[in-house]
Amino acid sequence: MRLWGLHWERVAEKYLKTQGLKLIDRNYRCMRGEIDLVMRHDDCLVFVEVRYRNANSWVNAAETVTASKQKKVITTARYYLQQHPSEKNSNCRFDVVSIEGSKKNPQIEWFVNAFGT
Repeated sequence: MRLWGLHWERVAEKYLKTQGLKLIDRNYRCMRGEIDLVMRHDDCLVFVEVRYRNANSWVNAAETVTASKQKKVITTARYYLQQHPSEKNSNCRFDVVSIEGSKKNPQIEWFVNAFGT
């Protein structure tokens, strides 16, 4: 299952790079949680949650980022900023990349500033 998740994270990363974002870190982990992608978009540090659902799911991928998941990502991002003092004054936002469909024909939707504090 984890390898499948990594595949979709790479798909999202490639897509975001085409939109002008630069990769800073991937799969950042700490005891508080994980952030799939940490990227830079101009002067903004972007914490990205990647979600995939196949076409047969009852809910779309973006809807699976619950309030508790948002809280966990925000807490992890705060820890990331503490561990990277050079980033502490950066503007930050939380984006979601929703991927649905098949490996051959993924449908990608990017939600900029999808949630926050």
